Amino acid sequence: MSIEIITFIILGIIGLASAILLVLQKNPVYSALLLILHFLALAGLYLLLNAQFLAVLQILVYAGAIMVLFVFVIMLLNLQNEESLKDPFNLRKIIATVLGFVLLLQFGVFFFIKAKDDLAIQPSPNSIEAGSVKKIGELLFSVYLIPFEVTSFLLLVGIIAAIVLAKRKFE
Repeated sequence: MSIEIITFIILGIIGLASAILLVLQKNPVYSALLLILHFLALAGLYLLLNAQFLAVLQILVYAGAIMVLFVFVIMLLNLQNEESLKDPFNLRKIIATVLGFVLLLQFGVFFFIKAKDDLAIQPSPNSIEAGSVKKIGELLFSVYLIPFEVTSFLLLVGIIAAIVLAKRKFE
């Protein structure tokens, strides 16, 4: 077995275990930490796919900025009495369990019956350069220049609107 396959298996196990423990965890702070671990495992999988830009974005945006927001929300909520929030009979858990088993059954049918003979996984010929920062930069500033500039303008308008509304509120 090659080092890429071993790394993929290890990152897959870490990602799967952290996702399962994230859902089963009762403490929201531990859930947030497990979500960070899952994001890091996902970033490692992006690196294995030669998508360096996506891996860096995964770490900076999700494991960094979004998780800071999650931790702030957890701290602001300060759930002291969690027992009063629980329902005695939760229909959503039953539906989620049934749908989870149906999804696992579909995966099993696909991978063990259909994909065994029909699917020969071949990498794309340009997969190594498609996820590189150089290729994304070339596309962003040539083909997608106008949508990129429109998006930056809309973000600027949103920031200015937020400042004006905040200034009006505190005057």
